[in-house]
Amino acid sequence: MTKVVPLAVAVFLLAAAALPARAADEPKKEPDQVSYYRDIRPLFVVHCQGCHQPAKPQGGYVMTSHADLLKKGDSAKPSVVAGKPEQSHLIEQITPQGGKAAMPKGKPPLSARDINLIKKWIAQGARDDTPASARAVIDMEHPPKYALPPVITALAFSPDGKLLAVSGHHETLIHNADGSGLVARLVGLSERIQSLAFSPDGKLLAMAGGSPWRFGEVQVWDVAAKKLKLSATSTFDTLYGVSWSPDGSKIAFGCADNNVRAIDTATGKQVVQMGTHTDWVLGTCFSRDGNYIVSVSRDRSMKLTEVATERFIDNITSITPGALKGGLMAVARRPRSDNRMQKVPPDTPKAKPKPYDEVLCGGSDGTPRLYMIHREKKRVIGDDFNKVKDYEPMPGRICAVAFSPDGSLGAAGSSLGGTGEVRVFGIDDGKRVAKFDSTGPVYALAWHPDGKTVAVGGFDGTVRLYEARTGKLVRQFVPVPLNGASTAVK
Repeated sequence: MTKVVPLAVAVFLLAAAALPARAADEPKKEPDQVSYYRDIRPLFVVHCQGCHQPAKPQGGYVMTSHADLLKKGDSAKPSVVAGKPEQSHLIEQITPQGGKAAMPKGKPPLSARDINLIKKWIAQGARDDTPASARAVIDMEHPPKYALPPVITALAFSPDGKLLAVSGHHETLIHNADGSGLVARLVGLSERIQSLAFSPDGKLLAMAGGSPWRFGEVQVWDVAAKKLKLSATSTFDTLYGVSWSPDGSKIAFGCADNNVRAIDTATGKQVVQMGTHTDWVLGTCFSRDGNYIVSVSRDRSMKLTEVATERFIDNITSITPGALKGGLMAVARRPRSDNRMQKVPPDTPKAKPKPYDEVLCGGSDGTPRLYMIHREKKRVIGDDFNKVKDYEPMPGRICAVAFSPDGSLGAAGSSLGGTGEVRVFGIDDGKRVAKFDSTGPVYALAWHPDGKTVAVGGFDGTVRLYEARTGKLVRQFVPVPLNGASTAVK
């Protein structure tokens, strides 16, 4: 029997078929009048400024302001000659020859559209249409000025326990670990600093952040020299949850495009991309052997990725809908000194035993949880076999977690309704050890390598140092100079 299509439906289908393709499917047209601020500057931010900024002026050329673009670098040729793209060294550098271009260095050439857009902008006079509100210069010579303390989103102690890194606006501030003085201000491109982590040897500091809706960036700083060693841009939004591989050769991070990525520490080349999360990835950590990356996401899952193959291996948390009541925001790997190995699941008899690893996670449902990262038994729908322990629920959502250096204690920081708190608890027995009351939401935690002190930061912009086992406040300080105060560092 022939199915009859109602007349109204038929008319709709015919009309829909006659419609032009969606705008998103059509090639993006070049604007008649090219804008430096709207069209050209974003290209330079993503593709060029990592190597050509005041903190790292490769080739003697800086591309972070319109005025700098018109200056010469180490080349004798002028970089941008207004009205004359054929005489502009910049065009020569970005134009492919034999499929390769000199710039961006070590990366694929710009698209033909982007190159034509830059040529057209220069041909039209290379005009600067940057609005007055966006002309402020922020770099190492012109650090940010603060009227109020910025929200603290990241803290990290150096492995030797001498320094404390604190997130700021466009910068990371390095303080003496006891809060006695400012040591350095590391000013870069990113407006937001979302995550900080020292390298295993303490010589380098990695930052994940960026500028919302424009670019994400990983910065790697030589702490002693106060110099930017690497700036690697990725995606078009801020990055999160930076972590180092145990050997210091790789840096992993989460992205707002739902991907887990890792780069080579020396070159910035992407070496891992895993895309099975379905929402923002907010935290990462490596396994003890460096062969796997654990990631947590707003999609209510914690996943395991194999570094060598970039393959998604397993959901560490239960895959049963509703098993977790909210997205996950933070993860940390438990320090271990034993040689314990995980059992091989019965359904994978050829698998090799792996070092036993546990991770602490927290998120929107306010309950810290401990998981082992490798499965030891065949998965059954509905199980949450990898979970080792639930800890005492906290008010609000958990934004930060940390382990004591020996792995015996855990800490979690939460926020709810404009308030926050930190709790310290035994990892094996789950008993509460201490509670720190904060004057506002807590977004960042760091445990001092001596195991005695926990640094806490959050909404009110004040760093607080607490005794880990008693909750006693040892010291508090605002990490940034306020109202034009001296920016000198010790």
